[in-house]
Amino acid sequence: MSHTLFNLEGRLALVTGSSQGIGFALAKGLAMHGATVIINGRNKEKVSGAVAELKNSGHQVYASDFDVTDIKAVQTGIDAIEAEIGALDILINNAGMQFRAPLEDFPEDKWQLLLQTNISSVFYTGQSAAKHMIKRGRGKIINIASVQSELARPSIAPYTATKGAVRNLTRGMCTDWAKYGLQINAIAPGYFKTPLNQALIDNPEFSSWLEKRTPAGRWGNVDELVGAAIFLASDASSFVNGQVIHIDGGITASV
Repeated sequence: MSHTLFNLEGRLALVTGSSQGIGFALAKGLAMHGATVIINGRNKEKVSGAVAELKNSGHQVYASDFDVTDIKAVQTGIDAIEAEIGALDILINNAGMQFRAPLEDFPEDKWQLLLQTNISSVFYTGQSAAKHMIKRGRGKIINIASVQSELARPSIAPYTATKGAVRNLTRGMCTDWAKYGLQINAIAPGYFKTPLNQALIDNPEFSSWLEKRTPAGRWGNVDELVGAAIFLASDASSFVNGQVIHIDGGITASV
């Protein structure tokens, strides 16, 4: 039995914001463990490139480029997946964005965009997928939180607010949907080498500070998130619900 615990063969997974960075790494990891994956993103060219890369590696993969910040587009997109591709077994809510500015000068339009992209999208896609999963009595939803679900840094207070909301929405989803056979958990990455963090990666002063602040002494690599995603997406986590797993090199454990 143990060798089947992490097997995702026959499972269908949608990963939002998966044309690059963490989302692509997670989609690739699920595919390598047997899942059929659906790449999602708003940039059709990037989505097509990601799909082609996975197909060239022999994986079964589809594209779905609906806008996760538009509730009607989400509902239509997920209904189309269910009707045309198959029953969703796994949803990873990964789509997200960052904008940095002093809080006293933070633009209102960027505040609204962060809310829509980082938290409303999790509600929209989670609710739309859950309506189908509940009927089947099973389903896995994995939300991407952050170390900023627990911590804060100058210039990113609105981002921190959205990621704190993702943490508690994960708990709320568990509270409402566990009784229907769904498992809803979150992964909270620390500082990883991604396009979202490129400005910080390119800043020698910040990178030096981060390496000293993190017990592991380095940035994370996106493939180091895959193991937790496989665990939460598979039968190995059948009684794990409402949890947030920090993958951060120890940064939230140390002062």
